[in-house]
Amino acid sequence: MAIKDVLREELERSLQMQKDYDRELAKLPRGSLVRRLIKGHVYFYLVYREDGKVRTEYRGQASKEEIEKYRHAKERRAIYRGSIAKLKKQIRFLKGTLRGKEPI
Repeated sequence: MAIKDVLREELERSLQMQKDYDRELAKLPRGSLVRRLIKGHVYFYLVYREDGKVRTEYRGQASKEEIEKYRHAKERRAIYRGSIAKLKKQIRFLKGTLRGKEPI
């Protein structure tokens, strides 16, 4: 098996992994839950971006399950975004390596 064949396989695998991470990222709930203390009472707001603007939705007094759900989603989102960034660098490198003087 030639080196270019191995690199092509790795490129295909990396592109598929990027699609999988994007799909998993889309499944997560958008935004994050923010806790605010107003006149001695705790209230929660959902903060997210929409059309390039930051939007805030009042959630009231959130349950522990909802708080945990958004905390877990925030952690997963950070992991997926970090993995996608690494994959993009790897894909760029592989495409450049494979290009050489002939089209991929």
